[in-house]
Amino acid sequence: MAAQLDRGSEMGAIITSPCVGLCSTTLGDSVCRGCQRGDVEICDWFGLSADERAVRMAELDTLRATVAARYLRVVDPGCLEEQLRRHRIRFRPEQPPLSRAMELLRIGRGRIQELSCYGLEPCEPVAGLRVGELHDLLIVALNEAAENRRQAQLTANG
Repeated sequence: MAAQLDRGSEMGAIITSPCVGLCSTTLGDSVCRGCQRGDVEICDWFGLSADERAVRMAELDTLRATVAARYLRVVDPGCLEEQLRRHRIRFRPEQPPLSRAMELLRIGRGRIQELSCYGLEPCEPVAGLRVGELHDLLIVALNEAAENRRQAQLTANG
């Protein structure tokens, strides 16, 4: 997830957003395939307090890391961070390595040949897949988990 930093209107505050500039809710999706937020959450984002946004960012990081852990392991977090910086892929200091790995794959899936060069290794069931194929599996699982999250939020909000 490449967190966007936007200039807020309140006293020049900087508002962190999980938006990656690929909003599929404009195409009718109820959950964005880019940032995994539900349509209501996207609309409400700038009305949330900084603490509420931080909680939501942590939830999204956990969602991504949980899904990614089914398919990937981070064997060298330093290497992953170095590669993210090298390729100018934005990440937040508090962002878990597997959430960072999801952003790396989103951006580099067509160019990455060897995951080990990025401090990553596939889990056994997907070890023989090309990076693009692995990313495709991850996205399907991530979209499903994000829809489940949205449904839980709707249920909790009545």
